Amino acid sequence: MNLKKSVLLLFLGFLGFLTFEISDDKVSGNTNDPPQPFEEIYTEGGYKSVDAAVEDFEQHFKQEIKLPLRIPPISFTHYFGRFSNLDGEINDTLEVVFISDQFPDNHFNIEIRPIEYKIPVDKYKTKVMKLKNGKNAIYVNDQNVAFNMLVFERGSWQYMLSIDKGVSDEVTPEILVQLADSIDY
Repeated sequence: MNLKKSVLLLFLGFLGFLTFEISDDKVSGNTNDPPQPFEEIYTEGGYKSVDAAVEDFEQHFKQEIKLPLRIPPISFTHYFGRFSNLDGEINDTLEVVFISDQFPDNHFNIEIRPIEYKIPVDKYKTKVMKLKNGKNAIYVNDQNVAFNMLVFERGSWQYMLSIDKGVSDEVTPEILVQLADSIDY
């Protein structure tokens, strides 16, 4: 799966702010209905508590994973986790989502997959960043996607930390590196 498809799948979970009516082969937004709460949107999409999703992921791969101890210094109102167990292991991922129902740009994602099925991002790299463990991380700031990403490998996992570009002045590449480095504590 290429990066753009993965990014598209990653962000499909953020849709659902409007409800849609389908009639006579037309789709139209209905803004008279109140927005569906994030709790409903995300649980309908297979999300659950972060702890439960991590447990599912670890049981599936029979390995422990570590999440960053730090999150971006912006406000979040919700966080969810989802283990995607698709056909074969090539697309099996753990996704942790932090969102805010008060600040639409406050979206932060952590996606973890086995390193043998990593998404190649070298052609999208904007800059190479150095982690405190001496390894490189690739910072991706592609104009065609709504999120900036820091991609790195730790143990047998590929991590992708993604932040909405709307808060990129507050959550800089250096802050993403600090989040990645917090895994090692």
